[in-house]
Amino acid sequence: MSEQLLVIIDPAARQADGESVRIAKDVLSAGAAAKLCLPDDPEEFARALGRRGSRRPVVVGDGRALARAVALLHRQGELGGCALSVVPVGDTSLAESLGVPGGAVAAARAVLDGTARRLDLLVDDGDDVVLGALRIPSAPVRPPAAAPVPISAGRPWYRSLVRTLAARPARPATVPAPSAARLRVEVDGQPVVDTDQPVEAVSVTPGTAGMASVEVRPMSVGAEATPLLASGRTVTVTGAEFRYRADAIVSGPVRRRSWRVAEGAWSLVLPAGH
Repeated sequence: MSEQLLVIIDPAARQADGESVRIAKDVLSAGAAAKLCLPDDPEEFARALGRRGSRRPVVVGDGRALARAVALLHRQGELGGCALSVVPVGDTSLAESLGVPGGAVAAARAVLDGTARRLDLLVDDGDDVVLGALRIPSAPVRPPAAAPVPISAGRPWYRSLVRTLAARPARPATVPAPSAARLRVEVDGQPVVDTDQPVEAVSVTPGTAGMASVEVRPMSVGAEATPLLASGRTVTVTGAEFRYRADAIVSGPVRRRSWRVAEGAWSLVLPAGH
């Protein structure tokens, strides 16, 4: 791999964790000839990636930034010939699920000393790509806990009232129960579940050797229902309008969507021996 690096630092990463960005820059610049690029928006991000020349691109950012880089290269027809690297900053879950270390130092060292590995991905019927798992529907998010109320100041009656309220047990945050979805899920043309059986969730993950892993969780009353498992090269979901979350991005609503596995479609630099 070329030791000439193009380090593209996503603006969201600079806002989320400037210290990790600084560490990544220091480690990469010390180990290779690195050209730094600080785009201010997705358009500048795309231009920087398109003008990389012979330099090996390194994305410093979260899962959205990595997915954006892969999507751009895919649409330009250059994904297969470009080994990508990533130093995850912010939400590291996607990068870690692919084998990239979560810490800035370890991830930057993997960029310098790692090995490019070919990975599968999913391509949908709109030519969008999915690197990690996609889920239908996207899971509800628990609201953050309220900050504690300071009681060091104020009148005595106010402090007493605050202590009384603080002593009461907090009400649990409201999390919407998963709603039933009536979907038909087909894997390689064979139905796994049909619309007569409501489901709580469907997940699809690119696996290995050109196969996707599919898990369907039927709606249950009382005891948890056994998930339905399948694997194949194409997955089609149809039914009532649904949204899905893929690589931290929520899409939809749609009534039908198909995904196919693109085997070994892209290269990601991972720690040696991974």
